[in-house]
Amino acid sequence: MTTATVKVTLIKSMTGRIPNHKLCVKGLGLRRIGHTVEVLDTPENRGMISKAYYMLRVEG
Repeated sequence: MTTATVKVTLIKSMTGRIPNHKLCVKGLGLRRIGHTVEVLDTPENRGMISKAYYMLRVEG
């Protein structure tokens, strides 16, 4: 069984953003602009992605 993953890339700065949105980005494991991580496709991760969608690029 393969587990579904999603590639998430930070494309905008977190400076001056809403604190909860910053925490969502940090929770996804993103550290700097251009940093890409693969996270499991779970409802929890999808929720964090949907909160900070305007700072992220999501693939697959």
